[in-house]
Amino acid sequence: MTTPEPQPPAPQPPVPQYDDRVHRSAAGIAGGVLLLAIACWLGIDAIVAGKGSTPWRALAALLLVVPLVIAFTLRPAVYVGDDRLRIRNPFRIIVLPWGQIDDLRSGYSNEVLTKTGAKFQLWAVPVSLRARNKAARREARRSAQEGGMFGGGGPRGGGLGGARGGLSGSRGAVPDGPVRAESDQVMDDLREVLEARGAEKSAQGEVVVRWAYEILAPAGAGAVLLAVLLAV
Repeated sequence: MTTPEPQPPAPQPPVPQYDDRVHRSAAGIAGGVLLLAIACWLGIDAIVAGKGSTPWRALAALLLVVPLVIAFTLRPAVYVGDDRLRIRNPFRIIVLPWGQIDDLRSGYSNEVLTKTGAKFQLWAVPVSLRARNKAARREARRSAQEGGMFGGGGPRGGGLGGARGGLSGSRGAVPDGPVRAESDQVMDDLREVLEARGAEKSAQGEVVVRWAYEILAPAGAGAVLLAVLLAV
């Protein structure tokens, strides 16, 4: 009687790969598009209708201004992956394994601190003091409403009326959880990922910093050309 040959194990389904979450500044993108439209309109008009060296000066100015506008408005982004945090700032790209990040700090700007003492700013997550103040007012109003609902010190109409107003979908509804500014909420999410993934083996490695030559090269060429044309 022959022994049946062992069957090879069934292939395991591949682990799904998900794209990184991306954080960008909507206001920066809108401002960048507007600035690019104005710069291109003025520059092309000077190139077409200008006399003498004016078209060349306008071309050099466009070569300088357009990359800088893109660098500071459209380019900044933060890519959040399971193993890496990739920061695309105006002139640099920084790849940070979660295991190399020591802290995420929020003050007048949002910054990443590494275990070696290096500090990198998150240009794509700008701090808005106005948004913070607005969130603080909403949080104070939320706390007051919760006090009125559960402490009996609500507005006219008694506790039942206060509760009915707080639980409805009207303007006086109490939001779930603390109210945070958008940039502060993004930093809270990043801290959660750091806490969850910082000790993972796949999240270790070296910090990589690369200069954005695709921005620096045309902007530098435009600056040199414009300086020469103005000096002549």
